Amino acid sequence: MKIILVLVILAILFGLGLTLGTQNDQLVQINYLIAQGEFRLSSLLAVVFVAGFVLGWLILGLVMLRLKMNNAGLRKKVDRQHKELEELRALPAKD
Repeated sequence: MKIILVLVILAILFGLGLTLGTQNDQLVQINYLIAQGEFRLSSLLAVVFVAGFVLGWLILGLVMLRLKMNNAGLRKKVDRQHKELEELRALPAKD
């Protein structure tokens, strides 16, 4: 169900991108640090959108990786403390 929802959202975004692309055929001049160039606005929008999408997923992936590593370390610590607690409970009580 989750995959279908993601696919529907991506299809809507793709359709929106196609609509914007067909409506924006004019040339725009881009001046960047070392050069300049003329590009179709639809191509420029597509490149910037894809670059933002990829950059967002990269950042999300790095954050998730850090959180998973932190979670694994905390789970090991909890397991070690749980084992120590069970060993302490197994000891005979002092009078």
